[in-house]
Amino acid sequence: MVQKHQNQEIITKYTGIMNKREFLKKTSVLSSFALLPSGLWSCSGNKRLRTAHIGIGSMGNEDLKAISSHEMVDVTALCDVDSANLAAAHKLHPKAKVYSDYRKMLEEMGNSIDAVIVSTPDHTHAPASMMAMNLNKPVYCQKPLTHHVTEARAMRKLAEGKNLVTQMGIQVHSFYDYKLATLLIQSGIIGKVNTVHAWSPKVWGYDGPPPEGSDPVPENLDWNLWLGTAAKRPYKEDIYHPGNWRKLLDFGCATLGDMGVHIFDTPYNALELDVPMTITNDCREPNDFGHPESNTVTYEFPGTKQTADTLKWIWYDGETAPNEHEDLVLPDDEKLPGQGAVFVGEKGRLLLPHFMELPKLIVDGKYQEMDIEAFKLGAPVRDYEAEGEKHYHQFVDACLGKGICTAPFSYASRLTETILLGVIAGRFPNETLHWDSANAKFTEEKANQFLDAAYRDF
Repeated sequence: MVQKHQNQEIITKYTGIMNKREFLKKTSVLSSFALLPSGLWSCSGNKRLRTAHIGIGSMGNEDLKAISSHEMVDVTALCDVDSANLAAAHKLHPKAKVYSDYRKMLEEMGNSIDAVIVSTPDHTHAPASMMAMNLNKPVYCQKPLTHHVTEARAMRKLAEGKNLVTQMGIQVHSFYDYKLATLLIQSGIIGKVNTVHAWSPKVWGYDGPPPEGSDPVPENLDWNLWLGTAAKRPYKEDIYHPGNWRKLLDFGCATLGDMGVHIFDTPYNALELDVPMTITNDCREPNDFGHPESNTVTYEFPGTKQTADTLKWIWYDGETAPNEHEDLVLPDDEKLPGQGAVFVGEKGRLLLPHFMELPKLIVDGKYQEMDIEAFKLGAPVRDYEAEGEKHYHQFVDACLGKGICTAPFSYASRLTETILLGVIAGRFPNETLHWDSANAKFTEEKANQFLDAAYRDF
């Protein structure tokens, strides 16, 4: 029997759970005083972009640096539940107002900000982004777009309904090597693709038992606000904040939701995929606290003009990833890159390392030269600093009416949904789940409980 979403010894301590609809209803009340109709936004008459940043530790700090490096950006508001993170960022942006609660920030600063950047742990992506979009604010949200499938679909619907500029934080989407790989695949260089292998040896999972007892909450951390809409639990040092939340069911989406989003992105985009038909995860039995430390997820997708009638996609993660496979044997017994993907087509294979390496064409077991000048991308770029800002600046420019985003929520929601279906399959080891995309549910009714979760009223 499949156990409940949370560990039963802990769930009895949870209080104040409410339905997502009630939370979103509360946050959408603020949209009643939004300044502009849904097709517009508050920067339309300004020459500069005033940004508000939710989550500014770790990756949030990188997002802040990249967004603020645009010459037309004014950082106007900063929000973090960790006062140490907030103080460090405020030193760099002393004119910005500071907050610990994003709800208060958005309520008070709604008239003074033009765009919102969400860089929190995964479980807060949707609540913060939905509140911002209900105020007609463009949103840049880190990957994966959401923690639950229902949230991904809701984010897409709201963004499209309000015609908002949006971008998911998959920075390599705008890097030279990934744009080149997309063009190569769509040029038919290896013909119709029948299989994709993708892998990362990272271990964003936890196979141990839930922690016992509690530790004092650090003075710099607002534990209630860190938990946000997630169920209440005792604080434990080195378990949740600042970095280990990715390993845990209630806060992160494992290696698949971290590196998987980046590595999936180019094949998913190049092959013009939608969501899968079936998903199977070879992993350990669920422990109802942490994600499995090692996963082999097999997806089957409906065919597109770039693929065979159906496409098989195999994802590997964990210390020994990837598994041995004839498709992954490289010329001259060359070692596979630490992370990456291989496209398998009717004419050959394309290896795409992750990252800052050119894709490589393999035909009949040998590397082949490629004419990349025909794609007019210029010389290959090996400057990470220069590449790293492109995706962010694309968002800023789009907000200022100077172009479009290439990873809007209309795209990001489908990619995220695909990722999250693999995460859910980890609760049903070696069982094939069948996804009914039209009705947004599994054929296997027992799996549908994991498409959503209650929001705590905090």
